[in-house]
Amino acid sequence: MRAAVLGSPVAHSLSPVLHSAAYAALGLGDWHYDARECDEAGLARFVDGLGPEWAGLSLTMPLKRVALDVAREVSPLVTATGAANTLVLTGGRRYADNTDVAGIVEALRGAGAPPAGRAVVLGAGGTAQATLAALPRLGIRDVDVLVRSTARAGELRAAADRLGVAPDVTDALLDPARARAALARADVVVSTLPKGAADGLTGVRPGAVVLDVVYAPWPTAFAAGAEAAGARVVSGLEMLLHQAVAQVELMTGLTPPVAAMREALDAAVAARA
Repeated sequence: MRAAVLGSPVAHSLSPVLHSAAYAALGLGDWHYDARECDEAGLARFVDGLGPEWAGLSLTMPLKRVALDVAREVSPLVTATGAANTLVLTGGRRYADNTDVAGIVEALRGAGAPPAGRAVVLGAGGTAQATLAALPRLGIRDVDVLVRSTARAGELRAAADRLGVAPDVTDALLDPARARAALARADVVVSTLPKGAADGLTGVRPGAVVLDVVYAPWPTAFAAGAEAAGARVVSGLEMLLHQAVAQVELMTGLTPPVAAMREALDAAVAARA
């Protein structure tokens, strides 16, 4: 059986490390996973050309929205968030799911996120929308979303409506004082901003749980500042690990070997350092 991660660019992806480690630990010697460069225009053609030996695809940027166009079935999470990072192909299916949500939940839970409280989400893209789906699973419904332009947050607002949540979306990222005040009130902070975009933000309070989805280079300036302030900080590697754990289960039908996957991920990150 075969599987792969698709995206553009994709050469940096650690997904082959995680999935290959899972196959080895599960004794799936005839399963193979690699990385394939694919842009939005090429996804349908790629999927149409796959044979019955393909179990599934992991989808990274920029394919998480166009994935819905090639799927024949979608999970409720995909419908709500408007994005998919997984396409299950076994048995002739084209089933789209979003395991980023599980990745965020497990990363925050493992860092000790409180079962309630207030959250701040930085950014309004697809990962921010997955975060809006994840936070209620932790009992958190009081959410501030900080962006640079509320006019460009339409997709996030639409996803929030579908999810039945009502975040307060503001352009506080334009005003360091307002951003600092929001962060100081938060029990949980999730930065979905790209590398460098959160570097100047401060104000995270001691004891808060902070997830920065950026994991290279680590720590980011934002994560280092939050940790120095007494926050419990977790990198995007935890999200990456747990979304892959959920993908392995979807594609193989087996219980994923989390410890073996974590060990392989840690070794790969250390080798790249």
